[in-house]
Amino acid sequence: MDRQDIVAWDKRHVWHPYTAMDEYIAKTDPLVVVRAEGPYLHDADGTRYLDANGSWWVSTLGHRHPRLVKALTEQAGTFPHTSLAGVTHEPAALLARELVALAPGAGRADLAAQQRLSRVFFSDNGSTAVEVAIKMAAQYWAQNGRPRRTRFITLSGAFHGETIGATSVGGVQVFRDVFGPLLFDVVHVPSPAEPAGWERAFAQVEATLREHPEEIAAVILEPVIQGAAGMLVYSPEFVRAVREATRAVDTFLIADEVFTGLGRTGARFACDLAGVVPDLLCLAKALSGGLMPFAVTLASERVFAGFGGGSERALYYGHSYCGNPLGAAVAREVLAVYRDEDVLGQVTRKAPKVKAAFERMAGTIPGVKNPRALGMVGAVDLGGGGYLARGGWRVYEAARRRGLYLRPLGDTVYVAPALNIPDAALDELLAGVEASLREVAAG
Repeated sequence: MDRQDIVAWDKRHVWHPYTAMDEYIAKTDPLVVVRAEGPYLHDADGTRYLDANGSWWVSTLGHRHPRLVKALTEQAGTFPHTSLAGVTHEPAALLARELVALAPGAGRADLAAQQRLSRVFFSDNGSTAVEVAIKMAAQYWAQNGRPRRTRFITLSGAFHGETIGATSVGGVQVFRDVFGPLLFDVVHVPSPAEPAGWERAFAQVEATLREHPEEIAAVILEPVIQGAAGMLVYSPEFVRAVREATRAVDTFLIADEVFTGLGRTGARFACDLAGVVPDLLCLAKALSGGLMPFAVTLASERVFAGFGGGSERALYYGHSYCGNPLGAAVAREVLAVYRDEDVLGQVTRKAPKVKAAFERMAGTIPGVKNPRALGMVGAVDLGGGGYLARGGWRVYEAARRRGLYLRPLGDTVYVAPALNIPDAALDELLAGVEASLREVAAG
């Protein structure tokens, strides 16, 4: 099929995520990707685009990394799928062992065995990884003597996924308001990234825990960076303070590292920047390098032990493809590539360039403000219109004309490219973002 036919069939039948479809059908000339390699996407019209967001933050090793493709192909040639219900297989067992060895706190001699992230529950994507963490926390308290613990503390602007439980603990209003009657009650506290400082947010967390210790099942955080809220960066001190506060009342901390996990911030996990070990940790996106839907929820030995004692106490949750051999084999190879190619070291080396570029943009381009950067994330704001604002989309169009695929978050323009993006491509990306911002500012 030629490009025109693909777009015609797409507009006739495909319902796109996060998209006003009437506007899309009437006005949008979409990218039609026919090939991807490294940091680049190739359109059917012959145009090559630098992928500025790693295709929604999943392709942290670039597209079609040859070692990941090989791992997927070899596993498919052996056996592509079996359920994990009363069955196991080598890729899942070995991946679980490797993840436990890499988890926050794995090397700490002072950490009690019950606090270690020693168990791995497999699922399909970030939303379900969070959903299972929510259910683990709620069920743990229900069957271990504290059944009133059914509420969760979460941050304003939080994004934890699209299932009903994950939506309930979210804080991006446009994503959750219409579903209000379906959502369970949570306590929203201010974002620690707000100008008032993380101390204000923590004071509300601490007060809620102190006043209602028998109601709170867990505090859930995107540690250090709130992604969908606009790449809001906040101090690791907040995460550390919340960990201490949850310990004081003996409740759980859930770390949603679907975006931040595996190197995005410069550390293996954002929790490592704070030196904390959560009770539950959610991981997806980077875990399978953009090849497969695949996710895990790591649980402490204490949480796991709370489900022992008979079939009526088991965790009745699962998906047909959880722990699938293809995804597990690819994820094991992702971890191997991180080791062999020193991916975290690459982030450490490149991060200052990202930070300097975004500070320069905010310092020299009219209307561009609030520069922030951490690891391989850089962002600026064009206004205060929130997720539905259109300022960032003008930059998107200008960037597309320069061969960049730069999807904004409303008025927030950001980059979150592959962590191993070549230096020349990173220079091209940052220069293209700056030129696009200047074009829009001038216009």
